Amino acid sequence: MVLAQLGGSISRALAQMSNATVIDEKVLNDCLNEISRALLQSDVQFKMVRDMQTNIKRIVNLEALAAGTNKRRIMQQAVFTELCNMLDPGKPSFTPKKGKPSVVMFVGLQGSGKTTTCTKYAYYHQRKGFKPALVCADTFRAGAFDQLKQNATKAKIPFYGSYMESDPVKIAVEGVERFKKENCDLIIVDTSGRHKQEAALFEEMRQVSEATKPDLVIFVMDSSIGQAAFDQAQAFKQSVSVGAVIITKMDGHAKGGGALSAVAATKSPVIFIGTGEHIDEFEVFDVKPFVSRLLGMGDWSGFMDKIHEVVPTDQQPELLQKLSEGSFTLRLMYEQFQNILKMGPIGQVFSMLPGFSSELMPKGHEKESQAKIKRYMTMMDSMTDAELDSTNPKLMTESRIIRIARGSGRPVRDVMDMLEEYKRLAKIWGKMKGLKIPKKGEMSALSRNMNVQHMSKVLPPQMLKQIGGMGGLQSLMKQMGSKEMGGMFGGMGGDR
Repeated sequence: MVLAQLGGSISRALAQMSNATVIDEKVLNDCLNEISRALLQSDVQFKMVRDMQTNIKRIVNLEALAAGTNKRRIMQQAVFTELCNMLDPGKPSFTPKKGKPSVVMFVGLQGSGKTTTCTKYAYYHQRKGFKPALVCADTFRAGAFDQLKQNATKAKIPFYGSYMESDPVKIAVEGVERFKKENCDLIIVDTSGRHKQEAALFEEMRQVSEATKPDLVIFVMDSSIGQAAFDQAQAFKQSVSVGAVIITKMDGHAKGGGALSAVAATKSPVIFIGTGEHIDEFEVFDVKPFVSRLLGMGDWSGFMDKIHEVVPTDQQPELLQKLSEGSFTLRLMYEQFQNILKMGPIGQVFSMLPGFSSELMPKGHEKESQAKIKRYMTMMDSMTDAELDSTNPKLMTESRIIRIARGSGRPVRDVMDMLEEYKRLAKIWGKMKGLKIPKKGEMSALSRNMNVQHMSKVLPPQMLKQIGGMGGLQSLMKQMGSKEMGGMFGGMGGDR
């Protein structure tokens, strides 16, 4: 069961409970059993699932609840909270600082994607203004240095390794010292892995750790590892001081739940997840937005971060102004398609917006959807300025549609499909009218500017009903509030 299916199963269980005429002990138990089954099928450790079930039953004590209490809402909030608790050890990991040299050591079994992840981690920080460097202390696997060298060269990141030296400790020490002299502020040491846990692997890791004195040890785990995840993560934690976890291969058919169990085993937070083979298919892991997306509720903060990341700074005010005005033209659709294609894995972007991913970006059809967007853009290239800038759908007459089809070399049917997509997106965009968007670094302002009414307009009706209507939405948003989102859900207006 991949994570998207896990989220779907949990959402369906909550929906069935919401549709029940009376919420009694049997309905509650049926819902919990369905959620537990989905988590166990996703390889989440049995003890964690059992503890979650116990905690929810304690929170949702039907007999103790006062008359008139919204039991559905309390149940939904409890599930959300427990899923977040399952993924959050309650303590942050070490964070590198620009200009101050930090050593980060990567550990994990062979085949977990450790070497590729080292490069992704370096590339992510390079884009944030760091000066990273890679050290290959993996002398066990043939071709490890070649792989790191190829990855680092492609990403234009300095690297160090040796074809002749067989002592990983010596390579690690030499590499770290060299890059410290070169004023690199993020020195990443890639260590050896093995096919299985064995004494030689842990002893080597311990020696490299003692010699380089890393500020952070990151445990890299393949999301397909299954039920062995908990014991494996615990074994690594006992050998070296694991301070963070990165989960790889979250784009495939891996169940994922086993890897998430590593959080409990290492008592260390997941800081990134690998979502593909490419160097930019690497996401910062933030518990509450992740659970929100897992349950199909979107991730507004992540979407805004993406806008600030890929939209040129001089275009951001205009784009956000148009977003708040709710006016949507074909030219604006074209520009947003351009931005979406820059945002990396396109499915991830749309999964941040409630209601978007299911239609424009069906799960498992990202490549086809990307090709469709490119076809739409080709057709829009054959339009006049008046057609691109108009908000009047009646302007697109039959003769204009035929001319656009001929000019782009596409069938008339394709042009009609593109115009239907425009109408659908214009309708969604129109729901954003009046929504005030914060500037970069001001996510906390969203709490003062966004209200429940705006969110209720954007959420699909079925999802709003599942959450428990306007009151349920407000309570859920409060429940989701975090420091980064600045009480986004705490000081919101709207009906209570």
